[in-house]
Amino acid sequence: MKKIITIVIALMASLSVGAQKSVITFSETVHDFGEIQEDGGNVKCEFLFENTGDRPLVLHNVQASCGCTTPVWPRTPIQPGAKDRIEVSFNPQNRPGVFSKTITIQSNAENNTVQLRISGKVLEKAKTMEDIYPTLFGSMRLSDSHIPFTKVAPGETKLGELKVINPSDKPVSPQFINVPAHVKIACIPETLKPGEEGSIQARYDASLKNDWGYVTDQIYVIFDGVKDYKNRITLSASITEDFSQMTDEQKQNAPVVEFNETTHDFGAINQSTNQECDFIITNKGNENLIIRKVKASCGCTAVAPEKTVLAKDESTKIHVSFDPRGKSGRQNKTITVITNDPNKSNVMLRIVGNIEVPGAGAVK
Repeated sequence: MKKIITIVIALMASLSVGAQKSVITFSETVHDFGEIQEDGGNVKCEFLFENTGDRPLVLHNVQASCGCTTPVWPRTPIQPGAKDRIEVSFNPQNRPGVFSKTITIQSNAENNTVQLRISGKVLEKAKTMEDIYPTLFGSMRLSDSHIPFTKVAPGETKLGELKVINPSDKPVSPQFINVPAHVKIACIPETLKPGEEGSIQARYDASLKNDWGYVTDQIYVIFDGVKDYKNRITLSASITEDFSQMTDEQKQNAPVVEFNETTHDFGAINQSTNQECDFIITNKGNENLIIRKVKASCGCTAVAPEKTVLAKDESTKIHVSFDPRGKSGRQNKTITVITNDPNKSNVMLRIVGNIEVPGAGAVK
């Protein structure tokens, strides 16, 4: 009988020990910073908690939902009944507007995953002249040095502009050189008085560009006849055919481009030997297929189609020659083919291979 009582007591004690758990209890799980200044520096708050369980509490990980939020937490066990804190820092720089961030706590507690939240509104800092006009060309500041015309149809004309200001104490009269025939560009007004704002306005005529795909031009801004290669404006456009107005009948009769392969693997490449291959392009549609443009991603790759207009079921070769001299290791070059196929007007072909360096074997 005594043995039975002893066993029962031992079992009860074991069950009692097994039932012990840590519990993490926060005084609050949400903190609202209210309105804070963007240039006011980091803001901080503390989330106080207590281990209300009966065994030590261990925080395994505390992870913020954003890199702008940094938590600091205790790395040693918190004993039953003990209190501690998690400090959270938020960086408002370049983050104007309302924000809401979470901090996830994982621990050995009975409630092993807990989420905290910080929120508030970042008041945008007052913009300086350097913020509005970050690009400096001589004595003139610009809002940017790039005018993107984005997608442009072959016969379309688009307008673009950059905001400018003269922050100096003398008049500034910018001039433009290296202006291509398809661009008209001017500063309005032609002469900027000290402190005066204006704009550089550009007119882009794709019909005069006579090109396809993504294209760029460089225009130089000069002052008093002096050229500085750093003072250049980049114009970019993606000249793309507009197929949206095609009728169902036109779509059914449209050309259809088909390739024998879109990726060619040269395998192991000898560094001193040019590699060549042919991509076969076939028109599977009814109307003539027009190859608008074939362009390689690298000057080491030469491409040339045998024909640029293919009748129904007609094929041609796009011959590719790759020069591996001066290169090593894995190579991945692309060839962009632009056609009048309304469903696949822009196809990317790829050549790959592994250049072996003499005396070093293949680079893997």
